[in-house]
Amino acid sequence: MGKLDGKVALVTGAGRGIGRGIALLLARE
Repeated sequence: MGKLDGKVALVTGAGRGIGRGIALLLARE
């Protein structure tokens, strides 16, 4: 179980740049 199980994250600007990197990291978690 990850520390983000049961949580929802809304990442704006996830299409490119830093937002995309954050979205990918959160998806892996």
